[in-house]
Amino acid sequence: MTAAAGFQVGIRRTLPVSREQAWAFITSTEGLSLWIGQLPKLELTVGETFKSDEGVTGQLKVVKPLHQLRLTWQPKDWDRPSTLQIRLLSDKPDKTTISFHQEQLDHAARREQMKQHWENVLTIIAERAGRQL
Repeated sequence: MTAAAGFQVGIRRTLPVSREQAWAFITSTEGLSLWIGQLPKLELTVGETFKSDEGVTGQLKVVKPLHQLRLTWQPKDWDRPSTLQIRLLSDKPDKTTISFHQEQLDHAARREQMKQHWENVLTIIAERAGRQL
């Protein structure tokens, strides 16, 4: 809990893939379905809004290809949006750390819920990294 960002959580995992492969996957239809939900497409431009079939809504605030996405992220049953940041960190051509950081969560239980959610998302991404990324 911080005064400026409310409850927050950060999860990261290093995968045996290039930054380009990681970016291509997380921004693909399949990758988006893991962290936003089913979307026909998402234009990666600042200001772009989205709503998944599952009811997650948001707006892109920062788009730095191959490096960072920052956006509002709000499931349909939440009273207010959170801020989600996805970063790709790499200093080697064959290893990339994917980091999910979420802030503006409304309480500690939500923080724990989202910690588990992002751990699950990264587990699925890691499982697919060896097969198709």
